[in-house]
Amino acid sequence: MKNILLVVLVALLFSACGSGKALVSAEKGKIITDIDLVNVVDDRVMVSLDPGAISTYNIAFFIPKTVPGTYSADNYGQYIEDFKAFDYEGRELGVNKSDENTWNITDARNLDRVSYYVNDTFDSEGEQKEAVFSPAGTNILAGENFMLNLHGFVGYFTGLKEVPYELNIKVPEGLSATTSLKRRIDPAIEGDTYMADRYFEVIDNPILYNRSKSASFRINDITVTLSVYSPSGRYSAADFKPRMEKMMAAQKSFLGDIDGTKEYNILLYLSTLEETDAGGFGALEHHTSTVVVFPEQLPKQQLEQAMVDVVSHEFFHIVTPLNVHSEEIQYFDFNDPKMSEHLWMYEGTTEYFSNLFQIQQGLIDNDEFYNRIIEKISNSRSYDDAMSFTTMSKNILENPYKDNYANVYEKGALINMVLDISLRELSNGQRGVLWLMKELSGKYGNNIPFEDDELIDEIVEMTYPEIRTFFDTHVIGDKPIDYKKYLSKAGLTSVEQEEQTGYFFKGEIPFIDVDLANENAIFVRSGIQLNSFFKDLGAEAGDVIKSINGTEINLEAIRTIIGQSFGWSPEMEITMVVQRGDEEIRLQGKVGKPVVKVTRIKPAENATAAQDQLRNYWMKS
Repeated sequence: MKNILLVVLVALLFSACGSGKALVSAEKGKIITDIDLVNVVDDRVMVSLDPGAISTYNIAFFIPKTVPGTYSADNYGQYIEDFKAFDYEGRELGVNKSDENTWNITDARNLDRVSYYVNDTFDSEGEQKEAVFSPAGTNILAGENFMLNLHGFVGYFTGLKEVPYELNIKVPEGLSATTSLKRRIDPAIEGDTYMADRYFEVIDNPILYNRSKSASFRINDITVTLSVYSPSGRYSAADFKPRMEKMMAAQKSFLGDIDGTKEYNILLYLSTLEETDAGGFGALEHHTSTVVVFPEQLPKQQLEQAMVDVVSHEFFHIVTPLNVHSEEIQYFDFNDPKMSEHLWMYEGTTEYFSNLFQIQQGLIDNDEFYNRIIEKISNSRSYDDAMSFTTMSKNILENPYKDNYANVYEKGALINMVLDISLRELSNGQRGVLWLMKELSGKYGNNIPFEDDELIDEIVEMTYPEIRTFFDTHVIGDKPIDYKKYLSKAGLTSVEQEEQTGYFFKGEIPFIDVDLANENAIFVRSGIQLNSFFKDLGAEAGDVIKSINGTEINLEAIRTIIGQSFGWSPEMEITMVVQRGDEEIRLQGKVGKPVVKVTRIKPAENATAAQDQLRNYWMKS
């Protein structure tokens, strides 16, 4: 009798929630999400989510504050407008916004759906001091292009991150999608339908809607698809297919039996560099795809090399953190993130592999490999070299640690280089960092995280006591690494020499840059060694160039002057006016013959056979 009464009461409770809805509890149902890319209103996209029956009086809806791989607080909720919650009769429910990314809904037992408009991030990058990194951002260009990093469009409800999502997307005619999301064909639904097992799977699978054709190829058992948005039509996916195929074949050869995916998608967005377009260049990794953003103006050869360097880095993320990662990554909290200690591995190992595989697979020569090492050593010294890497990693969202984040690509890679040389030395060449990652991949995997504070103990147990000393001193500890000591073990030495440069460039590396947030002001770069042209004039890092020989400097003028500089003679006089803080300074002198002092790595003349053999194990096997 009690059971019958309970059933009746439950039936009455749910029937009171409203009419016309098949009532399935939210925890056992799916969240149906509609995204309308056809009816774009004021450069905004309408999104609605239907979560099923809610059993609590109040519930919160969240748009992520941060997402894996960015290591920054981007507050995607700031791009949401006109958020509304509706009951089953279409009436609005009470909503209050407790922070930039959280909406609290009252009387949630009557909640039918929520809806809101989404602005894209690319439009506002030039207006913000700390803009969203473009590859983690979003673009809305009605009828032409949609970059759907879905963490910028789709949110989640309290307690419902682990329920399935169904995404129904209305798509303009002529646009096609490239994504790793599972597609479901449903003739009753207009547009595209995708399924995801949980919220993480939604935001882990970006979608690029584009008019141009994608290009695919197979590397062993991995299908790779490349989609390119080129606003002027200058480039297509077919243009980059041969170089990407060669590169990824070399990566797969390097990785051997490490296998994290059966498909991989490269979504390349090329920017016009206009104020309302993407301005942050690079890539953001996902389990089975990567979003890449570069300027469309780059020459094909330079763009291809940039793609090789960046995409190879992102693809290696299938090893870590996508395969080998801690509980902080596995159970990532998008709005109150707890960061892991191991950026030395997640980003450092990945960046190291993206360079090591190129020398091992014959894509670059020894000199290029050595130059990359020296460049990373030099770049790493522009950050706090006496900072514990694990402490920095754990606190990367806070000051002063977040200002040192980019060092994960410099010193993080060098930590792995030193670890690699040490493991090769201790194992007579048989073990290195790649071996270590294979061992960790075998023990863990996509769904088995390690405990954050136990990883280094495990690595030491798998290897040698000397590795404990290295981690305690240079990774957990804050003592700077003596790179010369470790390079000498591999029979390498460093020499300083003068090399000729251009006036404004050293090869492809510029001595000047553009401040997109300050009306495209041209300034002297910091963090690099300036050539004699700038040094002899008295220019300093951060100087904003106002005029050169009476010509007011803007983007067009500096391009013209750079072109003219190839014909300058050393005796030519130059006057450069710069803004330094609040002071305007006039710099004068002869342009001279620009040189810069550089450090180069080369094999030591007195290297022993054992040192040469260690170098061969490290760089060639």
